[in-house]
Amino acid sequence: MSRSRIPRFYQLSVRERIALLQQRGVLTTDAAAHLADGTSALDVAAADRLIENVIGVFSMPMGLGLNFQINGRDYLVPMVVEEPSIVAAVSSTALLVRQAGGFTSVADEPLLIGQIQVLDLIDPERARADLLARGDELVALANSGHPNMVARGGGARGVEVFLRGGTVQNGELLVVHLLVDTRDAMGANLVNSMCERLAPLVEEISGGRVFLRILSNLTDRALVRARAVIPHALLETADFPGVRVRDGIVLANEFAAMDPYRATTHNKGIMNGIDAVALATGNDWRAIEAAAHAYAGRGDGYGPLTSWNVNDAGDLVGELTLPLKVGTVGGQVESNPAVRLAHTILGVSSAPELAEVMAAVGLAQNLAALKALSTNGIQHGHMRLHARAVAAAAGAGAARFEEVVEKLIADGEIKVWKAREIMQALDAASDGDRTIDPAVTDAGSGAAASVTSPAPGLTPRPAVIRTPSTATPPAATTPSAPGPDARLGFGKIILMGEHSVVYGYHAIAAPIGLSVRAQVTRQESLLEPVIADWDVDGSVREPIRADLSHRVAALIASRLGVSAVGLRVDVFSHLPRASGLGASAAFAVAVIRAVADSFRLTISDAEVSSLAFECEQIVHGTPSGIDNTVATFGRSVLFQKTDAPGGHTIRDVFTPHPIPIVIGLSGVESLTKQTVGLVRSAWQRNPARYDAIFSQIDGLVLAGVDALRRGDIAELGELMNINQGLLNALQVSSPEIEALVAIARRAGALGAKLTGGGGGGAMIAIAEPGGTEPILTAMRSAGYTTYLTEIR
Repeated sequence: MSRSRIPRFYQLSVRERIALLQQRGVLTTDAAAHLADGTSALDVAAADRLIENVIGVFSMPMGLGLNFQINGRDYLVPMVVEEPSIVAAVSSTALLVRQAGGFTSVADEPLLIGQIQVLDLIDPERARADLLARGDELVALANSGHPNMVARGGGARGVEVFLRGGTVQNGELLVVHLLVDTRDAMGANLVNSMCERLAPLVEEISGGRVFLRILSNLTDRALVRARAVIPHALLETADFPGVRVRDGIVLANEFAAMDPYRATTHNKGIMNGIDAVALATGNDWRAIEAAAHAYAGRGDGYGPLTSWNVNDAGDLVGELTLPLKVGTVGGQVESNPAVRLAHTILGVSSAPELAEVMAAVGLAQNLAALKALSTNGIQHGHMRLHARAVAAAAGAGAARFEEVVEKLIADGEIKVWKAREIMQALDAASDGDRTIDPAVTDAGSGAAASVTSPAPGLTPRPAVIRTPSTATPPAATTPSAPGPDARLGFGKIILMGEHSVVYGYHAIAAPIGLSVRAQVTRQESLLEPVIADWDVDGSVREPIRADLSHRVAALIASRLGVSAVGLRVDVFSHLPRASGLGASAAFAVAVIRAVADSFRLTISDAEVSSLAFECEQIVHGTPSGIDNTVATFGRSVLFQKTDAPGGHTIRDVFTPHPIPIVIGLSGVESLTKQTVGLVRSAWQRNPARYDAIFSQIDGLVLAGVDALRRGDIAELGELMNINQGLLNALQVSSPEIEALVAIARRAGALGAKLTGGGGGGAMIAIAEPGGTEPILTAMRSAGYTTYLTEIR
C-alpha cells in the first residue's frame, strides 16, 4: 500500500482521516487519540516556558501534503498554514509528478557559518594570513567545548577569512568564518558559543579587536536541490494541451528571471510550501526565509530559486536550489507535542532528509502556481477553498456550512458579510411553516407532481416512471471525479452549415472526444438546486453562470416530474465553454441523464434530445437543434430542421476512413445567442439576400456529404474554405478566427473554417493523413489552445 497516496482524503471528516492514518500505521493509537481530542496542541503552561510574557497559545491548521514520492520513497508531509489552497495545490501537483516518476532531491552536508568581526587591525593582510595558518588550532579550540557533538560526527570543520573593505572609523574589516556541522540540530546556540570561545584567540593571532560573534543565516553551505522531469502529455488539462502548458510554465519562469517584482512573488510561492513544513516540524521559518531570499539575490540581482526548461525529449524539467539548514532534534522540536507528532507522521531520519523533503514540497508548490498562472489563472482553483474560509469566519455551523459555501460560490460575492446574509436568509426560511418532502412521490400514488407541457417529442406521462423501491435517492456526496453512475453529454463540431441550419437548411455535425459528465445526489438541507462544476482532477472550476444553470436545472426537474428542491448536481467538464463546441447542450444532456438515473426514470435518447433542446432555448434563444442532437446521440449526422413532427430530420454520415480534425480555440468567448441574433436581424432586413447565401452554404454541405462518403479530403477542404468565406460574409467570423484559419492553411491545412456560432470560439482544420502535426505546432507556437479529434 502506498504511504502517501490516499485518494479522496479531503472528502473524509477529520476523525475519519485520523482513523485512516491509524489503520495505515502512520499514527499510533495514542497519537491518533491526541489528534482527535486536541491534546496534541501545546498547552499554556508549556508555552510559558518557551517564550516571555505568555498569555495563551495561538493555533493554526495542520494538514497533510499527499502523494509525495521523493528519491523513491513515499512521504506524508505535515504542513501548518492558514492560507487555503496551498495544501490542495501541492498534493495535486505531487500526484502529477508521482506519475512521472517522482522527485529527486539531494542535500549537501549541512554546515552553518559562524562569523567573527575583527576591527582596528594594524596589518590586515598579515592578520588574514596568520589566522588561516592557525586554522587547525582554531577548529580544535572550537570543538574542545563540544565533545558530544564531535562524537556524533559533527563539530567545526574549518576556517575561512575575508577582508571586506574599510570601515568608517575602525580600519579594514576582517571577518572570520567558522564552518560547523551541527548534524541534525538547527545549531544556532552551538555556533554562537563556538564563536564566543574563539574570540580571545582570534584577537591574539590578528592583533585586532573582536566585536560581533554570531552565526549567519545565509546557509549557502547547506544547499539542497530538488528536481522533477514531467512528460508534457501529463500536463494536459481539459482546456489546454500539454505542450501549451509546458511552454507556459517555462515562459512564466523566464518572467521571474527577468523581473525582480515577479521573482519576489514567484519565490513567495515556493516558500508557501517550505515554510508550512518548517512550522509543522518546529524549524525556524524566519531563518529559512532570510536565507532563501538572500540566496535569490546573489549576483547581479534578485531572481527565481527555480528553473524550468525543456529537455531534448520534450519533457518539462524543473529544478529548485536553495540554502536549507533545518533540524530534527533539539528543544524546539522536543518541547512541542504537535511538532513531535508531525515528525512521527513524516518519518524522516535526519536533517538532510528533511531538507530534501522540504525542497521537493517547494518545487511542487512552484509548479502548481506556474501551471495555474499559465492556464486558467491562479484564482481558478482557489474560489471554493476561499469560500470555505469565509463561511467559517462568518460562523456558519456544521449543519449548514456546505450550503453556505455553495451559495457563496454561486453568488460570486465571497465576502463575510455575504455569508452572514445567506445564513440569515436560511434561518428565516427555517422559521417558516414551509414543509419540504425530500422524497419524490411515487407514480400512481395520487400525489404525483404535475408535469407542465412536455418538450417537443417528449411523450406526456406520469411524473415518475420507476420501481417503488427507489423512492428516495441515495445520500449525497461531493465527488472529486465522475463516478460509475455519472451521465454523459458529447461536445460537437459543425463541419459545415452554421447559421443557415437555423433557417431549415442542412448542416454536417460530428461529436468530438471532449464531453461533459454529471452526477446527481440529494441534500435535504438544500432549499434550491446546487450546481458545482469540477475539473476532472477534482479541483473546482469557475462557477457555472448561476441564473442560466439553475433555470436549466429547474426546467429539467419540471419536465421529468421531480422536485428540484435538494438536488445537488456535480458537473465534470472537459469542454471549454463559449467556444462553439456545444458545451451548453452537453451540459443539459448530462444533467438530464443524471437526474433520470438518480430517480430511476426511463427516458429515451429522443426524449433526452428534445428536452435538451428546450434547455438550449434558455441559453441560446433560437437554437437550430443540432447541438442537442449530437450531444445526445454522439455520432456524425446530416441535420435539417423541419416543421414536421419531431422538428428535424437526421441522417447518419459515414466516411470510409477516419478524418483527423484539428480544433483551435481563439481564446475569445463565443456567445451563440448573440451571433444568431445578429444574423437574424440582418436576414429580417433583407431576407432574399441572406436566403441566397444560406442556399449557397446548403449546396456546399450536400457536396460535403458526398465528399465524406467518398473519403475525398481535398474536396472536403475546398468546400470548407468556401464555407468560411460565406460565414465571413455573414459577419460571424472574428480577427482571431481569421488568424487561426490563416495559420492552419499556411501549415498545410486543406480546409479551415470556424465552427459553431462564431464571433470567437473555435475553428477546425483538416489535412492529408499525417499532416496534422505541423498545424498543431503552428497554432500552439502562436499561443492558441488546440485539440485533435476525428470524424468517423
